[in-house]
Amino acid sequence: MAQAVDEEEAREPRLPVVVHASDEHRLGLKPVTRRVWAPAGERTVAPGHHRFKRLHVTAFVAPATGETVWYLSYGLSKPFLERLLADFAREVGAGTRCRAVVMLDNAGWHTQPNLTVPEGVRLVYLPPYTPELQPAETLWPLVDEPVVNRYSANLDELERVVE
Repeated sequence: MAQAVDEEEAREPRLPVVVHASDEHRLGLKPVTRRVWAPAGERTVAPGHHRFKRLHVTAFVAPATGETVWYLSYGLSKPFLERLLADFAREVGAGTRCRAVVMLDNAGWHTQPNLTVPEGVRLVYLPPYTPELQPAETLWPLVDEPVVNRYSANLDELERVVE
């Protein structure tokens, strides 16, 4: 990562280099349950109905500041990632106000051949099977919190809760 930042600084010395880590998290209509406290003698209730429709949350987090750019979607693919990277580049001003180095895992849609990467964005891949190195992984318990032990009738309702 440090080498990529140094190379980007040398490539365009007048622009600052910002580092972001990006990852995806899946939330669905299958309930997220956790243990809860209850008065002695009372049963806890966590309503749920297992269904397998999903909402995907993608985050680009700047590890140095915690500043995060969030996106919601109903699926993941190479064309979607290309649009997402373009939106992210516009949002942070990559290419005009800064150069962005984005740390990614090796998910299939991240490593597709001929992936179109916007001007001002450089992708750096983590070693395989190393989620402990991914700073964005720490966001997912926070994203799950509003939906824990809660029933959502459909994806629109789940999306309202997550937003």
